[in-house]
Amino acid sequence: MALYGLLVNTHLWQIGHDRSIDLDEPCIVAILNITPDSFADGGKLDSPDTAAEHAEQSVRQGALVLDIGGESTRPGAERICAQEQIRRVVPVIERIRSRVPEIAISIDTTIAEVARRAIQAGANIINDVSAGEEDESMLSLAAETGSGLVLMHRLRPPNKDSYSDEYSTGPAYKDAVDEVRAYLAARFEAAMHTGVRRESIVLDPGLGFGKDVEQNMELIRRTTELCELGAPVMSAASRKSFVGRVSLGRESDPSERLAGSIAVTVLHALSGARLFRVHDPGQHAQALRILASINR
Repeated sequence: MALYGLLVNTHLWQIGHDRSIDLDEPCIVAILNITPDSFADGGKLDSPDTAAEHAEQSVRQGALVLDIGGESTRPGAERICAQEQIRRVVPVIERIRSRVPEIAISIDTTIAEVARRAIQAGANIINDVSAGEEDESMLSLAAETGSGLVLMHRLRPPNKDSYSDEYSTGPAYKDAVDEVRAYLAARFEAAMHTGVRRESIVLDPGLGFGKDVEQNMELIRRTTELCELGAPVMSAASRKSFVGRVSLGRESDPSERLAGSIAVTVLHALSGARLFRVHDPGQHAQALRILASINR
């Protein structure tokens, strides 16, 4: 295997508004949570101007995509209705689109109505943690609009989930990687059957969503098995509880998990992940540049 899995096979990610992203190089996806209750940064981006300033900084630091969400998906989070999500995210997307017109924008939602309004405001990508199962019209919306589509595996909705390092007994998988792979393969086929272009789809194993610490680590170790499905794989481990448990050996605050998150990003890149959804785009971009330089 090549030292840097990201550079094995050319792939253009086709996204909405007639755009594409070259995934021969690492794609940093910067997280912008427009929520008061996200586990790592809730309440920090409390206005469109603040969010736009953060977006501009993220782009300067190397982000190619901004992932904007109006509902927290942390374990135990309360559900947010469509209208409130729209109220939170649409003004932010419009402000960012006016100030950073070249950047790709992803809307993190499981509700098609929210996704549609975000796309109308300028979003290019739908990031659906339910892989299109929560709202049956999400896949057809992606097909209709030509949007990029991220399909993620989760065992259960966030309001019924636990943090990875808090399970008394881990979720019951015979083989977590095999089951995640089979699920993503089925959702990949469902999306294409609905009319979504193959080259628009990205797969996310859902690190931290219904997996204990060891199951998350096994998904990272065996990422090549997910890459065999034929779509780019997204790494989304940033500041999650299993990262802190492994890197620090104890319960931790999200603010303590940067070094461990960067280590996971590098190891996930070596295993073939192409996209990296992170809270700290500058630091992750630096680490991936070093890895690419060594490979060259």
